[in-house]
Amino acid sequence: MEKLNIAKELSSNAYPGRGIIIGKSLDGKNAVTAYFIMGRSASSRNRIFAVEGEGIRTEAFDPSTLLVAPELIIYKPVRVLGNNTIVTNGDQTDTVYDGMSAGKTFEESLRERKYEHDAPNYTPRISGLMHVENGEFDYSMSILKSHYGNPDICDRHTYTFDGAVAGEGHFIHTYMGDGNPLPSFEGEPKLVEISGNIDEFTEMVWNNLNEDNKVSLFVRFIDIATGEATTKIINKNQ
Repeated sequence: MEKLNIAKELSSNAYPGRGIIIGKSLDGKNAVTAYFIMGRSASSRNRIFAVEGEGIRTEAFDPSTLLVAPELIIYKPVRVLGNNTIVTNGDQTDTVYDGMSAGKTFEESLRERKYEHDAPNYTPRISGLMHVENGEFDYSMSILKSHYGNPDICDRHTYTFDGAVAGEGHFIHTYMGDGNPLPSFEGEPKLVEISGNIDEFTEMVWNNLNEDNKVSLFVRFIDIATGEATTKIINKNQ
């Protein structure tokens, strides 16, 4: 598989929707994740990321503005369960958290969910799990999507990466690009380059997202040796 330049991958797509990147820093010291949201509607753009405990939540930037389908745009994208960091594009973060707390695996927990009920898009649910323990790092990614637009069938794909290579990661997002209906992501997570420290990586991702459509970005570096996490958040609405 060709290793893609993440800056070019982002800048060439005006509307990837929501996206998750997971990988290892170039120096091999940090587990890396990024989660971004974009929006076309006023409701989708009226959001920010806010810190909640060890994770984050989305919330309305202007609470007085009516939110359309708030159950799909207000949720906790990131939660931490012990040595696991859960990153998703919807309230399935809670589903994974609750399932794993009860002894289920990442994949088993997501069996309870499917794509979003936003016909005709049927937006995929994308999820990631990072496990950092005893100086080791592995991760998994999942996508739940309609079967080529058929809402009667949910296609479930889980990808598990037993190890992580320094300077490499994987990128999965909801849409192939703009459209009506929006075309769902196709294929397996994209192999991408991971470079820079947390400030450089955050700036690179944010600057290459479409200026009109980008809303918020979360980036976390987790020291694989100590488990200590460093987080950056950028909100277009300040």
